[in-house]
Amino acid sequence: MSRLLQRSHIAFVHDVMMAAISFPAALYLRVGDGVVFYDPQNILFSASIFTVISAISFWFFGLYRGIWRYASLNDLTRIAKAVTVGVGVLFLILFFTTRLDWLPRSTPIIQWFLLMALLGGSRLIYRVAKDKTTARAMVRQGTQRVPVLLIGAGDEAEAFIRETRRSADTPFDVVGIVALTEGRVGRNMHGVDVLATIDKLEETLNKLEKNKRGLPRRMVLTGDALRHEDITKWVEIADHHGMTLARLPKLGDLREGLSDPLQIRPVAIEDLLGRPQARLDRDKVRQMIAGRRVLITGAGGSIGSELVRQISGYGPASLTLVDAGEYNLYAIDMEMSEKYPDLPRDSVLGDVRDRTRIDQVFAKQQPEIVFHAAAYKHVPLVEHNPNEGILTNTLGTRNVAEACRAAGVGTMVLISTDKAVNPANVMGASKRLAECYCQALETLPADQRGPTRFVTVRFGNVLGSTGSVVPLFRRQLEAGGPLTVTHEGITRYFMTIAEAVELVLQAAELGNHGVTDGGKIFVLDMGRPVKIIDLARQMILLSGLRPGKDVDIKVTGLRPGEKLYEELFHDAEPPEPTETDGLMLAAPRVVDYALIKQVFAELGERAQSRDTHKTLELISRLVPEFQPPEIGVKSFFADDAPAKIDQVAGGL
Repeated sequence: MSRLLQRSHIAFVHDVMMAAISFPAALYLRVGDGVVFYDPQNILFSASIFTVISAISFWFFGLYRGIWRYASLNDLTRIAKAVTVGVGVLFLILFFTTRLDWLPRSTPIIQWFLLMALLGGSRLIYRVAKDKTTARAMVRQGTQRVPVLLIGAGDEAEAFIRETRRSADTPFDVVGIVALTEGRVGRNMHGVDVLATIDKLEETLNKLEKNKRGLPRRMVLTGDALRHEDITKWVEIADHHGMTLARLPKLGDLREGLSDPLQIRPVAIEDLLGRPQARLDRDKVRQMIAGRRVLITGAGGSIGSELVRQISGYGPASLTLVDAGEYNLYAIDMEMSEKYPDLPRDSVLGDVRDRTRIDQVFAKQQPEIVFHAAAYKHVPLVEHNPNEGILTNTLGTRNVAEACRAAGVGTMVLISTDKAVNPANVMGASKRLAECYCQALETLPADQRGPTRFVTVRFGNVLGSTGSVVPLFRRQLEAGGPLTVTHEGITRYFMTIAEAVELVLQAAELGNHGVTDGGKIFVLDMGRPVKIIDLARQMILLSGLRPGKDVDIKVTGLRPGEKLYEELFHDAEPPEPTETDGLMLAAPRVVDYALIKQVFAELGERAQSRDTHKTLELISRLVPEFQPPEIGVKSFFADDAPAKIDQVAGGL
């Protein structure tokens, strides 16, 4: 610390000396040898006054918080401000004391440029000298650098190249840049050529391979390249040429404290989605959450825990975390106690199937916003345990929704799934029924519904969630394979957990303004569907192995209730855009609340008594798209209430 302080003092003395000589030097540049005819006392007085003013100004504008070794445009801006203030104050003092009778009017302008050159130039010379010293040290040490090719010619690429030129211990040597657009092709960045556009990547690599420097050993993605739709193709190209693929930290990562621009990381499976970043209005989300009591069901799950993390950052008045799993609830509670120790928080063990427990929790906590994420999500397990799926996913949603009405909650957000569209399994059908209940409540007149807005958000798979394919593939890779895929043609929509939750919060904010009137449902834009077998290949390649050689991929056959592909919209619910990128609206059929309440009562009795056959029959009548092999297609009210058939035409 003392050494750092000593260097700051040396820099301060240097700058003050430059300020002291700048005034007479500027006058000399203006009048030349005629300076000998000027009164020395006037010159000495002006130079002394300016030296004192400059010393104060330099320190005030923080010229010594920066490090000369890393002098940048920000440092030059601070210097310009400090010099402008110093010269301006001197000019005013001389005007009021001498009316500037003896001083040429252009002298302050000359002095400004001269002092800028003296202060900025000395820093530039120091930086260049240090860079050359670094380069010589590298030559002496015989440092061997890894040749890399950058994808993207933006700010991140520039910062990375600049650091490789400056740092003595960096292991990387940038041999070329491939741009995403044509604007910078043929130009160079710190001496590194922008070779071509990304559509000519294969051709560029072939040329580099024939070059005397040889093929780069790594391909490094920067900036917008991380969100490019062809990123999966680049993995294949890199593997074909024996290169590894890596990426620089994103700007968001740097804001979170990962400040080393030379740090490169392996490309994560999340990066392969190639999704553009949605433009979100976080200020509106903050206004919705800040100072309000928030309750989250399923708070220990993948989506629920991420909701807890993000909502905590928006300053709620309190958080209530509800989960039936003890360990999951404990884990997220401990995480919050470390990150947000001052946030009022209550962790509640409770099952959404238990209406009494849910009513007690709501009555005590009096939440203003509720996020309902508790659900069974694993398709084969719910298929084998249909009663449990209905009790949790369908009737559990009813319990939470009715508790919201009773407690006067402002907004309830239901987390749904793309499997609710044309469901081929109990899990999807159970979530479609949950959607229907919230839709029915949302369409009630305000005097019957109460103050609660019921917002439903539907989206597909999230990467890394419990029970999803990515953690499964990771475990199988660690065990040496094979990676198991149920069908070569199976596809799924994917999104990162963080992005999904951000959009859920945005949907909740929009729902407060009546966007879901009429029972409309929010649907997240999931991008393009991904073939699971391609995902398996990419994960093998990213681990540095070869599919079919180092690790096999085994096709095991579709599991019970599993579809080849999922859909985000039913054919009868065309998507509508919203003001937020990544959020769309669907308008599924809506069922009368009194009718669905009656239907749910019977469904609850069947599921509670574990009458599986009757439960499945009821589900198939409520959601005709779902048809277990042993159940024929019937309209639910065909026998006893034909007048109401039209209300459930096409299913709930």
